[in-house]
Amino acid sequence: TCKCVHLFSNLDHYSTTSKDMVCFLEGNEPGDELTVTYRELLQMVCQFSNVLKSQGVKKGDRVSIYMPMVVELVVAMLACVRIGAVHSIVFAGFSAESLCERIMDSQCSLLITADGFYRGEKLINLKHVSSSGCLCCLYQVPWNPDVDLCWHMLMKGASDECEPEWCESEDPLFILYTSGSTGKPKGVLHTVSGYMLYTATTFKLVFDHQPDDIYWCTADIGWITGHSYITYGPLANGATSVLFEGLPTYPDVSRMWDIVDKYHVTKFYTAPTAIRLLMKFGNEPVQKYKRKSLKVLGTVGEPINPEAWLWYYSVVGEKRCPVVDTFWQTETVKLNQREMLMCSVWFLQTFPFFGVVPAILNESGEELEGPSEGYLVFKQPWPGVMRTVYGNHQRFETTYFKKFPGYYVTGDGCSRDKDGYYWITGRIDDMLNVSGHLLSTAEVESALVEHKAVAEAAAVGRPHPVKGESLYCFVTLKDGLAFNQTLEAELKKQVREKIGAIATPDYIQNAPGLPKTRSGKIMRRVLRKIACNEKDLGDISTLADASVVDQLFQNRCCSAV
Repeated sequence: TCKCVHLFSNLDHYSTTSKDMVCFLEGNEPGDELTVTYRELLQMVCQFSNVLKSQGVKKGDRVSIYMPMVVELVVAMLACVRIGAVHSIVFAGFSAESLCERIMDSQCSLLITADGFYRGEKLINLKHVSSSGCLCCLYQVPWNPDVDLCWHMLMKGASDECEPEWCESEDPLFILYTSGSTGKPKGVLHTVSGYMLYTATTFKLVFDHQPDDIYWCTADIGWITGHSYITYGPLANGATSVLFEGLPTYPDVSRMWDIVDKYHVTKFYTAPTAIRLLMKFGNEPVQKYKRKSLKVLGTVGEPINPEAWLWYYSVVGEKRCPVVDTFWQTETVKLNQREMLMCSVWFLQTFPFFGVVPAILNESGEELEGPSEGYLVFKQPWPGVMRTVYGNHQRFETTYFKKFPGYYVTGDGCSRDKDGYYWITGRIDDMLNVSGHLLSTAEVESALVEHKAVAEAAAVGRPHPVKGESLYCFVTLKDGLAFNQTLEAELKKQVREKIGAIATPDYIQNAPGLPKTRSGKIMRRVLRKIACNEKDLGDISTLADASVVDQLFQNRCCSAV
């Protein structure tokens, strides 16, 4: 059974006037703010460490955390580390089923969650999700005294002194789930010393961190970027940073630049998705604020397109701030889609970070030299590389090393120009990058075919001006059933409930049939062309029934221009 430590997000009693700041906490609403010092953070971490111990949590146990961007999230993860427990943070946008799947896979004994939080004007009922997955009255919190415990009641009686548990360098630090190409998320496991060393080093050098910097990463701690560059990297360097709970467009589209001026942010790190979103509102919302404190701008989560880069550099940074465009993975600890820093535009160069030896391979596994394009792989390990897939080491070996033995396979495409610069071109397997969130097409397809009306489904990515990629899904219905707006709404709702709002399809197209090879394999390459209305399909001689393609072009979603 999984106990649930329940957190009410009232942080007023943690206020301080000390100048020794670890973090400025900026809430969803302007004016909802807090400052926490390192000393106060240590006291809270020790208190909650003792709370965990009182609930029987010990070294090696797994603890699941499902929380908004509040200081207690940082306290909870560090308390786990202090007693040698392994935290598994689940992004607060995931559904009850996704949360349950991760808890079961990692065999967590305790869940730390919140009653709820506002994201913009929308109330997210985390406690309802974690308890039953259903939405109830906005102000009613379901409470089960057999398993539910109140954070503040437990913290009141807890000592603020707790000796840390001594760990081996290769002891597990945390598990973080990333989408798998088979549809089942992978529990990426990182260890204490390697991960800590790499996040501390990359934060210091990539951002050229200085003692007087005010640093702000806009990621969510539920993703590897947040783990590495909100919590571990900044804290290991004694950085003063900003933790933001809200949205970049709430209450207006100037919110981010207001925060930059308010806290005199010097190093700013965000996603291309956010940049593209704010670009469409023009320059005025940015230029109404000074932003004179900014020294370095960073991007992470996905490749940034030239138009967004130029706007970020010219308008936000006024052509005086270098742009640190970073690439990394949950598996490798990076500054980009998954976890930690691997390749980085450090001092305006897209060369590998220390200890990272990349290569580009063709389909046959031959290493390419000079200007070339192909599969991005790595030739040797470094401290921040994952150690295994939790509970399934065979999957770790198969996923990352089987395709090209002797190389770590990132799953990303890459090109190298004549000057030796690396350009990440995006995913090359059955994965999508939607607003910086990596999604498995198999996971989305599985959610669709669970609907009683669907016989078969396929999901592909389609370029999107803000999100980078959008989900375009094809569904084949069972005989005698008709595709209509009601069914489309039901399918979107089903995906949203099974995976989370981030996976909601943008388009669902009725597909009487899907393009398949004679061996029955769906040709997603062709489906991507159809989704983008590109008539040059390349070689389709292996299709079992080429007439299906014409039907799919005729049935394209009207809004997908």
